[in-house]
Amino acid sequence: MKLLRVGTAGAERPALLDADGTLRDLSALVDDIDGALLADEAALARVRAAADSGELPALDAGLRIGPPLGRIGKIVCIGLNYHDHARETGAEPPAEPVVFLKAPDTVVGPDDTVLVPRGSVKTDWEVELAVVIGRTARHLESAEEGLAHVAGYAVAHDVSEREFQIERGGTWDKGKNCETFNPLGPWLVTADEVPDPQRLALRLWVNGELKQDGTTAEQIFPVGEVVRYVSRFMTLYPGDVINTGTPAGVAMGRPEPKPYLRAGDVVELEVEGLGRQRQVLKDA
Repeated sequence: MKLLRVGTAGAERPALLDADGTLRDLSALVDDIDGALLADEAALARVRAAADSGELPALDAGLRIGPPLGRIGKIVCIGLNYHDHARETGAEPPAEPVVFLKAPDTVVGPDDTVLVPRGSVKTDWEVELAVVIGRTARHLESAEEGLAHVAGYAVAHDVSEREFQIERGGTWDKGKNCETFNPLGPWLVTADEVPDPQRLALRLWVNGELKQDGTTAEQIFPVGEVVRYVSRFMTLYPGDVINTGTPAGVAMGRPEPKPYLRAGDVVELEVEGLGRQRQVLKDA
């Protein structure tokens, strides 16, 4: 299933994109697309049955698409998780996953405005595969167990401010948690529609120019292993999100002068089978 949330920011309603590309209203069946729904197999079965029946009411295709997941608990991010991205930045591939956190309030819809922070000169792009947790995970023992705890997948844009992240001391968090720095969606695609998360193409364009053209096959730590690893250090709950890293092609990895983002730039990105995003940048 392709689950999503539509409507004005803060007042989104749950919806489903059917096989014909028609937007269907789920608000009579569920309160929201969130961790509670993803952990409730009976509720998900009712949604599937309603979708198969063809009786769900259609919605206006022109509605704003919000983040596909409400009430996100935490966003765990994995840094330097692609061989090609490590090479372009001159970094050694990490022996263990690099973990940092993004606040849930960085999340916006897939086509919402992204704000260039005040004083920023190094705002960068990163297309990523986002993993949404569907079952409580703690101290998992295998990558297979990790995959079994995934409810679905989405497109994430891990927008980053490199000066704040790298040159201002401390941890990466200062360059990762600026307002609007995590567009998510358009859909949450349930795991049954993604049989192999290690065979997905990722692409990103800036002002129509292709900048990133990668594949999840390049991940140093694959999805199941990432979920297993993170579960050893923190409990993952239904509705938590893991951003699994970005392939090569970011501004930071390019020759000087590096083409960092500015107000007026248009960024478009996609992950195979998971939909497409488009953001216009403005000054904060």
